[in-house]
Amino acid sequence: MEFFTDFSWKQIFKASMVLFAVIDILGSIPIILKLKQSTGDLHEMRASLVSLGIMIGFLILGENILALFGVDIGSFAVAGSIILFAMALEMILGVQLFRDSPTGKTASIVPLAFPIIAGAGTMTSIISLRAEYYSINIVIAILINVIVVYSVLRSTKAIEKILGEGGIAILKKVFGIILLAIAVKLFTSNIPGLFNGV
Repeated sequence: MEFFTDFSWKQIFKASMVLFAVIDILGSIPIILKLKQSTGDLHEMRASLVSLGIMIGFLILGENILALFGVDIGSFAVAGSIILFAMALEMILGVQLFRDSPTGKTASIVPLAFPIIAGAGTMTSIISLRAEYYSINIVIAILINVIVVYSVLRSTKAIEKILGEGGIAILKKVFGIILLAIAVKLFTSNIPGLFNGV
């Protein structure tokens, strides 16, 4: 009975739009293509399920997960921004900073599932949504976004054919700069809180 009273299409729509904007899977296409080129293959279902598990787990346990490791949201966001910053530099400068040469299996989890899909911004948004909406509506919104993510991941080969090497190279530079800006914003908005807490 509680499910029917808490269920709201309006909340689902609003939560879905917030998560879609934060995850920005369309804007991540150049990063996904770059990962696919460097690893040879990506496991779309694995990445989608892992990101789904991370987001729902964070919705249920939230800050308790981070508190277990003695980490606050600010520190989590700063760590995520550094990873995004490094990835942006790779895209813009054409350098290789991650030397471990991940396989499609490992790259599907890090950095694809985390922090690209279920990153610090997504986690923070989920906590914010939890304060406004019922959990069932947020779970449905997460499921909708994961379906969208999976669809985009499955379509990367077709997107790659349409864009061609030149188009991918241009997109990689453009979105690399955007990703760099996101990383800087995420870093600068959270770093003062770390120093204030000292």
